Amino acid sequence: MSLLQLPEIKASHAISKVNFDARPDAMERWEPEIKAAVEGDASISIYDTIGFSWDGEGVTAKRISAALRSIGARDVTVNVNSPGGDFFEGVAIYNLLRAHPHKVTVKVMGLAASAASVIAMAGDEILMGDGAFLMIHNAWAVAIGNRHDMAAASEQLAPFDAAMADVYAARSGMTAAEAAALMDKETWIGANQAIEDGFADGLIDGGEIEHDTKAQGQKKYLALVEASMAKAGHSRSMRRDVFKNLFNGKPGAAGDDATPCAGTDIAASLQSLISDFKGATHG
Repeated sequence: MSLLQLPEIKASHAISKVNFDARPDAMERWEPEIKAAVEGDASISIYDTIGFSWDGEGVTAKRISAALRSIGARDVTVNVNSPGGDFFEGVAIYNLLRAHPHKVTVKVMGLAASAASVIAMAGDEILMGDGAFLMIHNAWAVAIGNRHDMAAASEQLAPFDAAMADVYAARSGMTAAEAAALMDKETWIGANQAIEDGFADGLIDGGEIEHDTKAQGQKKYLALVEASMAKAGHSRSMRRDVFKNLFNGKPGAAGDDATPCAGTDIAASLQSLISDFKGATHG
């Protein structure tokens, strides 16, 4: 179990009419090129959205579980730069790290937003890079249906908000009510403030972080397109269908071999989509 005896989060996939997702503002502020300069053999990297993405990538509990089995009975370092994503996958990953019998050090290289901030709380020690952020908020979801479905979805979200508030409170030392108030305000917490508030224990040496422009590839463009689509009210399944149809060949959000069906200029194609969906949002 966690050296800090952190609370377990219990969440069932039985929630029906709600799709948990990354917040658009987190997607927009995410800088996917930020990563650890060195990855050790007892480290886990979380450098993508939480949950399955359109191209079959993304960070899942299954992947983290396999990594922990490979690392075995050793201390583990978890390097994080993620805009968040699927709440249930985030909870499952948090619980896996919480249950690891040895020390878990979480290093927030760039961003740990939404579900990724929940994962970060599983660290026995949490370190943040200069300029890194945590972002905490109430569960953000897309619900479909009539007013009764909306009311039911609201009721279903409430216990998850309470569970997250308990985790933030346990890690920081503040009360659950204080944590809930920060979630209500959708709070961005910088590294120094996180240390002051008890969400983190110290800073990462700047030499441990690099900006890998090759790793960025098209991820930032895709993140902006997805954020714009989410703001326009498009469901996760719709967004995935758009991405799958946009690219042919071997898929990969950061891959150089991914070719847009409509042309050869990937950046221009994605920027055009961003403009289209922003126009739909403001229309």
